Amino acid sequence: MSAKMKVLLTNDVEHLGKAGELKDVSGGFGRNYLIPKGFAVLATRGQIRQAEERMSAQRRRAEVGRKDAQALAARINGVSLHFSVKVGEQDRLYGSVTNVDIAEKLKAQIGIEIDRRKIDLEDPIKRTGIYAVKVQLLSDLAPVLNVIVEPEGGAPEAEAPATEDGPSDSDIPEL
Repeated sequence: MSAKMKVLLTNDVEHLGKAGELKDVSGGFGRNYLIPKGFAVLATRGQIRQAEERMSAQRRRAEVGRKDAQALAARINGVSLHFSVKVGEQDRLYGSVTNVDIAEKLKAQIGIEIDRRKIDLEDPIKRTGIYAVKVQLLSDLAPVLNVIVEPEGGAPEAEAPATEDGPSDSDIPEL
């Protein structure tokens, strides 16, 4: 029967814990697997103190990152991006508007560079209209921006019926 030993995990170990955690493991598992593979070190007072300092620094960095993400979310939330595109029948686009296009337009419009993979667009946009698109900044922080896709030259206007008689009186300039 092997005695228990305290180890400090230096890497995440599946089914055991995350890096920086203090764990009680069997002596054989610690000596023969965790320590030689570099997944853990023997838990001494100095090692524990260093791990606590690393963890507190990591928490401070995470808090600063969260505040930055919240400020970014406040700038992104409710922004409207306008795309003028060529359209065919039934307002279908020639091509599509993708998350790459949205990321580029967002950078050009408000100067914020967002990784295209954070823009939650299930399928490329292939029709004109207004779309609400989420930007996944953190697991629980996803501001929404509006993507407005309209035909080139603005909304199609109803054209006046053409007459065969020539120009009407309103088309002739007065002298």
